[in-house]
Amino acid sequence: MDVNQHHRFTVPDRSFASLVKKDIARLAESFALSAAEVGKVNIIVSELVSNLSKHSPQGGELLVKAIGKPIRGIEIICLDSGPGMREPERMLEDGVSTYGSAGEGLGAIRRQSDIFDMYSHPDVGTIIVSQVFKSKSKGASINAHIEIGSILVPKPKEVDCGDGFAVIKKEHAVFLLAMDGLGHGAYAHEAAQQAVETFCKQPVSDPASALRAIHENIKRTRGAVGFAAFIDIRNNTISYCGIGNIAGKLFSPQLVAGNATYKNVISYNGILGHNVPGSFSNHSLEWGRNKLLIVHSDGLKSRWELGKYPNLHRHMATTIAAVLYMSHSRHTDDTLVLVCKSKI
Repeated sequence: MDVNQHHRFTVPDRSFASLVKKDIARLAESFALSAAEVGKVNIIVSELVSNLSKHSPQGGELLVKAIGKPIRGIEIICLDSGPGMREPERMLEDGVSTYGSAGEGLGAIRRQSDIFDMYSHPDVGTIIVSQVFKSKSKGASINAHIEIGSILVPKPKEVDCGDGFAVIKKEHAVFLLAMDGLGHGAYAHEAAQQAVETFCKQPVSDPASALRAIHENIKRTRGAVGFAAFIDIRNNTISYCGIGNIAGKLFSPQLVAGNATYKNVISYNGILGHNVPGSFSNHSLEWGRNKLLIVHSDGLKSRWELGKYPNLHRHMATTIAAVLYMSHSRHTDDTLVLVCKSKI
C-alpha cells in the first residue's frame, strides 16, 4: 500500500470558502484527474464547505490526499465539529434539511462520490469521507479480508509529516508498520521514511526482526519510535512488537454488543536508531471476525474510548480514524491514526 499524507485545509468561516475550493481544485488537477473528475471534486468541496459555514460556527477542516502511487484518485474528508445529526441517514435524502435550505447537499456529495461514508452524532459532530477515482482505476482492495484506513497529517505550518506508515497486503496476510520520527519537520520525516523503505524492501512475518532491521538502518537519522505487526488471516493471529511511545488498542467482537472490550498494545522503551533493549520479542493476540486494530502516534491524545461513539465500528476504517483525529488530535505535533479492520 503506497502511502500519501493528507493536506489540511482549515475553514474558520465563510470567507475562506472560495480560496479553499480553488486550492483543492488545483490539487485535484495536479493528481492528473480528468476535467470531469475535477468537476465532481468541485461539487463535493462546494457542498462540504457550504455545510461547514452553516453548521460549524467555530470552523472546520478538510483533509485531502491522493490515493495510491501511481495516483488512482482523491480522498476528501470533512471534519465538522458542529451539533451533529440524530438521524444521519434521513439527512441524506434530498429535500431534508435542518437549516431550512433545499436539502440537496449531502445527496449531491454521495452521488458525485465513488466511495462515500458519513458518521454523525449530536455529541461528536459530523465526519464525511468522499473518494473519487480515475475512470480506469478501481477502488477494490487486493485483500478483501482487511480494510485499512488512515489519517496522516503534519504539524500545523509544517510541509512534511514526521510520522509514516506502510501496509503490505498479501492474499492471506498483512504486514503493517507505524512510525513516528522524533520531533517534527524534515528530519523527522527523513527518519520515518527511511524506516518505511527498510520495512517495504523485505517484509517479514517476525515484527521484532523488522524493527531490528529498521534500528540498524536509521542510525544516521534523528531516530524514531515504531510499531510493526503481522496479521495471519488463515490462522487468525496477530503478532506485533513496538518500540517507544506508539500507542494502540485491539478491539474484540464484544464491541458489537456495546462492550468496548480491548487490549492495549504493549511497547518496549527505546528509540529506534539510537537505543533499544538488548532483547525484545513479539506479542501475539487473536485476530478474526470484527477485530479492529487502532494504532497512533503521540499526536493523538492517548485517553479515548471507542465505546463513546455509537456504532462507529460499523463504518469505514478511514471514518473511524477521522473521528478519533477530530476528537483527540493535539494539533501540536504530526499525527498518525492507522485503523486495520477485519471484514470477515
